[in-house]
Amino acid sequence: MKMIFKRLFIIPNALFAVLILVQLLPDKPYRIKDYPLYTIGLAVALEVILLSVSFFVKKERFRRVFTDVVGVIFVFLIFWVLATIKFDLPGNAKQAVFPPPGAVLDRFVLDFGQILINVKDSLALIFKGYLIAVVIAIPLGLFLGWNTRIGDAAGYIAKFLSSISPIVYIPYAIVLLPTFHHASVFVIVLASFWPILASTVSGVLNVEKPIVDSAKTLCVGRFTMLFQIILPAALPHIFIGCNQGLSVSFILLVSAEMIGARSGLGYYVNNYANFGNYTNALAGVFTIGIVVTAITFLFNLLQRYLVRWKQ
Repeated sequence: MKMIFKRLFIIPNALFAVLILVQLLPDKPYRIKDYPLYTIGLAVALEVILLSVSFFVKKERFRRVFTDVVGVIFVFLIFWVLATIKFDLPGNAKQAVFPPPGAVLDRFVLDFGQILINVKDSLALIFKGYLIAVVIAIPLGLFLGWNTRIGDAAGYIAKFLSSISPIVYIPYAIVLLPTFHHASVFVIVLASFWPILASTVSGVLNVEKPIVDSAKTLCVGRFTMLFQIILPAALPHIFIGCNQGLSVSFILLVSAEMIGARSGLGYYVNNYANFGNYTNALAGVFTIGIVVTAITFLFNLLQRYLVRWKQ
C-alpha cells in the first residue's frame, strides 16, 4: 500500500491535474483557433504511459528519469496554454508566430502523411551519409592509431578539422556536386567522419597495454589484433565520436534542407515559415525534436549493448 501511494502521489500527476484544470479557464480572443481536445488527449496519453511505467517498470533509475521528463512536458504545456489562449501574453501582434498547443497538434494530425514523407527523406540522407562515414572512419582510425607516431599526428589533425563548423561546406558542396542529394550526403559524411576518426584514433591509443601484450604473446595476426581485440577495447571512445557525429549530422542536415532542398524536415519548416504559417512550422520543429530524440535513444541502446562488458 505504501509503495502504491508513493508511486501514485508524485509531482507529475499533480501537474497533469493542473493542466486539465487550466483548460477550464476562459479563453482570450485569439486569431488562431485552439483545439483543446488535442492538448487534453496528449496529456491523457502521457499520464497513462506515466502510470504504466510507475507501476510496472522495476528499474528505479528509469522510472525516475521518465517521471522527470513527463513532469517537464506538463510544465511546458501549462505555460504554453496560459501564455497563448488563456492570457495572450505575446499580444495580438505576435499571435501569428505563437500559436497555442492545440492548434499545432491539430496541424500535426492533419498533415501527418506529409510529415512522414519528409521524415523518411531526411532519415534516408542521414543514414546514407552517416554509414559511409562510419565504414570509412573506424577502420582508418584503427590502422592510424595502431602506429603511435602516426596516430598522435592523425588525432590532432582530425580534432582540428572536426572543430570547423560543417555548415561552411554546404555552399561549396551545392555548387560543386551535381544534385542537392549528393551535396547533402557529402557534407554529412564530412561532418561525421572527423569526430568518428578522432575518437577511434584516441580509443586505440588508450587501449590498456596489458591487453595488447597478452594478445601479442598468442601471436595473433594484425587483422585479428585490430578488429577482435583493439576494436572492442576502443569502443567506449569510438561511441563518443559516433554520438558527436550523429548530433552534428542532424543539425547540418536541417540547415542544408532549409537552404536548397525540396523535401525533408528542414524544407518543411522553412517552406511554411516563408509563407507565414508558423503553426505548421512549429509542428515540423517539434517533429525534428521527436525524431532526433528517438534516434539518439536507439543509438544509446545499441551502445549499451555493445559495451555491456564495461557496465
